[in-house]
Amino acid sequence: MDNQDSKFIEMLKRMLLIRAFEEKARDLYLKNVMRGGTHPYIGQEAIAVGVCAALNEGDYISSTHRGHGHCLAKGGDPNKMMAELLGKETGYCKGKGGSMHIADLDLGILGANGIVGGGISLATGSAFACKYRKDGHVAVCFFGDGAINQGVFYEVANMASLWKLPIIYVCERNQFAEFSYSEWYFSDQDLTKRTEGFGFKGEEVDGNDVLAVYTAAQQAVNRARKGEGPSFVIANTYRIYGHTVGDPLSYRKEGEVDIWKDEDRDPILKFKNFLLNEEVLGDDDISKMENEVKVIIDQAVEFAINSALPNPDGLLENVYVNH
Repeated sequence: MDNQDSKFIEMLKRMLLIRAFEEKARDLYLKNVMRGGTHPYIGQEAIAVGVCAALNEGDYISSTHRGHGHCLAKGGDPNKMMAELLGKETGYCKGKGGSMHIADLDLGILGANGIVGGGISLATGSAFACKYRKDGHVAVCFFGDGAINQGVFYEVANMASLWKLPIIYVCERNQFAEFSYSEWYFSDQDLTKRTEGFGFKGEEVDGNDVLAVYTAAQQAVNRARKGEGPSFVIANTYRIYGHTVGDPLSYRKEGEVDIWKDEDRDPILKFKNFLLNEEVLGDDDISKMENEVKVIIDQAVEFAINSALPNPDGLLENVYVNH
């Protein structure tokens, strides 16, 4: 097995891990085990995995409120993530942050963010730090359809282009802005034009094709490392579940979700079929991998359930307090 095949196998495992984590998180919420809601990433796994597969450990990512997939794709610990969802002291934020604030600075994960577009400026600042330190690292900013209309994106995109910062802006175009079709809010559906006025035009890719995303990310990362400035990738995908786990989906068109679950569109089914056709993996190999992922997630749940709740005496520790 060559290095490329090994890379592809690891990418599939990361995608399966994200899907299993999100399905389990949804199940725990519906069983009233989880505190607070969560925003499923199911159907978008190829974007997080394809992009992060092109990064080094020292590179940075900023995430969104729908951030579990980004964290896992960058190497986040499922145990700490699940513990955080259940509000336990062994979680990434010691049980104080919940689903939307998971971060791991040692892995370059700057954090998920409950503010729409809140990570855009953070990632750009990190890219500025990379250039200032001349450390060869890059930053990636993930954001969604709704966040692309936030003014901060255009402010920092101009700065990034002006200073040739090593950053890749990745718009996960999942076709929704909360409970509405995002296309209703675009005067021009061609989002590649959004950064053209700043000197770099966006590239549109199939966000449900992990290899297409990986190729686009590699090219953007190489440009950034060579000092050629920012890139903008629009990854077209579809949000299988609702905005949150409690979303009734009543605004969806009839039959729409089923179309995106078929083997030609679901990112995991597509990649499985590719690896099978290329004889990189067999059916037994994939079944074994799926079982391994299930064990990882089951262990994460057990770890979280058996972890202690935070001590009330530590309420103000590890948080910013404005006196």
